[in-house]
Amino acid sequence: MPKIWTNSGDSHFLEPADLWESRLPRRLADLTPKADKDPDGEYETVRVDGQTFRRKLPTSAAVQFLENTRKAEGIRDARLRLGDLDHEGVWGEVIFPSLGMWSSTFRTPELLKACMRASNEWALEEVASVSDRYVVTAQVSTLVVEDAVTELEWAAGQGFRSVFLPTRPHPSAPDWHMADWEPLWRAAEQAGMVLAIHIGTDPVDLTSGKVGVAYRGPGGAVMNYTETTFSGQRFAMKLVASGALDRHPDLKVLISEGGASWIPFLGDRMREGYRQHHMAVRPKLTRDPKDILMTQVYASFQHDESAVAAYTAMGYRNVMFGSDYPHMEGTYGHTQDTLKELFDGVPVETRLRITQGAFAELFPHVPPAPADEV
Repeated sequence: MPKIWTNSGDSHFLEPADLWESRLPRRLADLTPKADKDPDGEYETVRVDGQTFRRKLPTSAAVQFLENTRKAEGIRDARLRLGDLDHEGVWGEVIFPSLGMWSSTFRTPELLKACMRASNEWALEEVASVSDRYVVTAQVSTLVVEDAVTELEWAAGQGFRSVFLPTRPHPSAPDWHMADWEPLWRAAEQAGMVLAIHIGTDPVDLTSGKVGVAYRGPGGAVMNYTETTFSGQRFAMKLVASGALDRHPDLKVLISEGGASWIPFLGDRMREGYRQHHMAVRPKLTRDPKDILMTQVYASFQHDESAVAAYTAMGYRNVMFGSDYPHMEGTYGHTQDTLKELFDGVPVETRLRITQGAFAELFPHVPPAPADEV
């Protein structure tokens, strides 16, 4: 079949389960995440960094998905992964961690710092070294600003071009809009590191008994899934309103898997708030908040028809396709069908901007994708 080639602003890799445990000294390794299933298989007890909580295990549908995911050999093997990508028509891709999604749950700075370095060294050895099509996200501490800056600068020196940050740091650390994080934004801009934010990575509330669940009852599954998208919007809002992006005009942000049509809407709301409540606004910005959001924040989507309209009808140029390989919400196994549906009747220049152009702006070091065959 003729292919539409695309880059992807969102994908995932599954590290070895014992990555941290095997690379850290025992006193720290004992604090890394560990889980024990109940005999009936319905719940498990998780221990992480001196904290214990229980969570419900996946439903039968989710278990079936996990079984199917194991067939995607590239989730664990960076060499086999290239075959999966070629089959799907995906060229370059931003790769997020799996273990690293725990980072905002750690509360011991020394532990988090050590885990992030171990993950970064492993990613360099096992993933980044395999292909220049891979944009592997570095990981940094979100507990201590100085640790984050040190690791970001080290990662940039090793060739990383992007750094993964959770949508919100641990509650014991300052939130992203606070001035404490200014050294990190400055360091990222100077190093040319893209801030890569994946939705749904707010810290886990270990005391609520509702880990991963915001709603129960009728509609809960859809509401819980939808709820995860808002965390990425809040991150973008914080960096615009706090002046972080205004002060660092060369700093770029990628919000992955959260859709794209929310960017113009959020920009309108922020512009209105800034204009109508200007007497109370602090800090004052040198540029319109909507313009900052529309130019410095990129957003990836996988199935949303409205994302294409955000470019064609609302003037948002930084729309980027993301396959979310190989997650349930993603397009693995039907990427070409999805692309052809999304871009049926859409001008070629629009398609190329969304599938390749926006990605190439953020990561110009990735070789160009092959020519489309349609």
